[in-house]
Amino acid sequence: MTRYLTLCYGAISYLLFLVVFVYAIGFVGGVGVPRSVDQAIATSWIHALLIDLALLTLFAVQHSVMARPAFKRWWTRYVPQPIERSTYVLAASAVLALVLWQWRQLPFVVWDVTWQPARIAIWVLFWLGWAIVLASTFMISHFELFGLKQVFTAWRGRPQGETGFRTTLFYRVVRHPLNLGFLVAFWAAPTMTAGRLLFASVTTAWIVLAMWLEERDLLAKLGARYAAYRETVPMIVPGVGRRSHVAERRPRARSSSSA
Repeated sequence: MTRYLTLCYGAISYLLFLVVFVYAIGFVGGVGVPRSVDQAIATSWIHALLIDLALLTLFAVQHSVMARPAFKRWWTRYVPQPIERSTYVLAASAVLALVLWQWRQLPFVVWDVTWQPARIAIWVLFWLGWAIVLASTFMISHFELFGLKQVFTAWRGRPQGETGFRTTLFYRVVRHPLNLGFLVAFWAAPTMTAGRLLFASVTTAWIVLAMWLEERDLLAKLGARYAAYRETVPMIVPGVGRRSHVAERRPRARSSSSA
């Protein structure tokens, strides 16, 4: 019975994540959802600014603190190892849902691209960014990243294990393609309002901090293996960073936006 409950818990957490994630895409782009970053709760600009900053800070703190190894070691004293990742996913989805629900609009237009070919090009970039995000999760281990592999392994009664640190496809071009996709999607706005600009700016600052924290943890865990990977592959901008002739021989490595 415990194994079945574990499997159901992981599946429900994953399904809730999918719902919130798909809604978040529409929220950022203002596509097909009743409430978006530009069409949200109306209030004074100062209240909107303070509330939105508090919501984004809450998401950043939850997302980053729960991803740290020290927190995981403490957390798994109380949460069984097979559902640790699913619990993280569930908590992150809940906080993101709160952001989407309680967001306040700042409708002042910062820029508005009116030339239609340029607008279309920006929309293509927007969808390309989300495509990079989704593809990047499958290039490492999508179902492990979101906790399904762990609960399925527990259901089968097998010992837990990690996929390990590896690079595939996009991860041979930049170390954090998942974050690159998010940044492209957040900033690709043909009409940029103050609310969208706030969302993009704060999340960009958090992503930079999250990458630094993640790489610090990976260096502590993997040492020279990850250091060699950093020497040959740029962090987030393709072609910008140190590379060497040993790029084809770099170690199997895994990098994700778990921070």
